[in-house]
Amino acid sequence: MGNRFICMTKKESKDVGSGSKRLGRSQRKLLAEEELLHRQALSMVLQQHQLSQRFDGSMSRRIGSTSSRRRTLAEDPISNGKQQPDFLENVKFKKFVLIHGEGFGAWCWYKTIALLEEAGLLPTALDLAGSGINRADTSSITTVAEYSRPLVEYLKDLPDDEKVILVGHSSGGACISYALEHYPHKISKAIFLCATMVSDGQRPFDVFAEELGSAELFMQESKFLIYGNGKDKPPTGFMFEKQQIKGLYFNQSPSKDVALAMVSMRPTPLGPIMEKLSLSGEKYGTSRRFFVQTLDDRALSPDVQEKLLRENPPEGVFKIKGSDHCPFFSKPQSLHKILVEIAQIP
Repeated sequence: MGNRFICMTKKESKDVGSGSKRLGRSQRKLLAEEELLHRQALSMVLQQHQLSQRFDGSMSRRIGSTSSRRRTLAEDPISNGKQQPDFLENVKFKKFVLIHGEGFGAWCWYKTIALLEEAGLLPTALDLAGSGINRADTSSITTVAEYSRPLVEYLKDLPDDEKVILVGHSSGGACISYALEHYPHKISKAIFLCATMVSDGQRPFDVFAEELGSAELFMQESKFLIYGNGKDKPPTGFMFEKQQIKGLYFNQSPSKDVALAMVSMRPTPLGPIMEKLSLSGEKYGTSRRFFVQTLDDRALSPDVQEKLLRENPPEGVFKIKGSDHCPFFSKPQSLHKILVEIAQIP
């Protein structure tokens, strides 16, 4: 299964003499910078939502820079004043494509985008169909292929001599699995972030069965289902209530990030996560897959993640201590270090 790594950050402080006062001022400065960052992120979400009115359902907006310009340390409070090593300039494939999980959108990667850009990498976050500011009707999305269309269009547009590193969160793992099966020549590595790394013939929903019950029971009894085509027709999507979302996804995340998610999350199409994926040994089976475990995860427990790894072993496994189901909120620095490390693996 490859080497295992544990990534976590610890801050050491010296509380002696005037040093404690300096630390207090430093903390206040970081809090002020974080406050500004969150206001900017929320403003970005609202602006993108307004801009989306100009686009029809077949189009997808992308958030993230494709420029190699680096941010200065003064402009990027997330960097904590740390310069990135020069050897990242020698990384062969620098393009990261970030794929969100159920209910989320490209907006959720704003911290990760900032950190990857600071490292000299080239991140792009995509809205899947019916997610973020993509205007597709959730009730019309019934397959993984339809849900993954923005990702497929992005990969199709890549020059033949370019490859990307895919990162898929939660049920977004099904979309990057689909991409690995259909566009393996466009993908250098795939990183499953507490994601549905399923085997051939398995449904993405099956991964969450321990928390949510069987797919059949969920379809019959769940109060979170959405009937976009009428009550007399099969359900088309689902969305948890705010308290369930907070408990399952954000048990370690900062309250401001949770507030951002509460005003930005959208219903998830049901068909794609209920579809059995067809994955071949010749394409998906030969891909370079990595898995990032989240050790305080309530939506996809560590035991379930271990089961995924046993059933479908990747090339490498990384762990983030103290992270909930949204590590880009609770542990962005740790996730960033892992992504950079995977990019450097020959």
